[in-house]
Amino acid sequence: MGTIYYGDSSAPIEIEDRALAHLKVVIATKLRRGESFTLSWTHTDDAEPGRSTVWLHPSIPLRFVFDDPEPALLSRTWIEELAASANSSGGLMLVAEPTDGNSRSS
Repeated sequence: MGTIYYGDSSAPIEIEDRALAHLKVVIATKLRRGESFTLSWTHTDDAEPGRSTVWLHPSIPLRFVFDDPEPALLSRTWIEELAASANSSGGLMLVAEPTDGNSRSS
């Protein structure tokens, strides 16, 4: 399970390593462009039921921590799907990985 530490929040955001690797690419791209946006996800099974949304802004500190020391192979299709949602009015929504088998090395 990977973790996002955002701003001075005492509650880290836990997201599975593979999904976090894909989110990192999309988030870093948007923040590098100076864009602000929301990130939404459904809570994991071991957390309280529901979903959360945070406002991501380039000036707020952000750190990604991965449990797996090896980088994940990335799916171009999943990155494109996440990027499309990040550019929508609803913001970046963590969705399940498409099952097309289109992966490349990170």
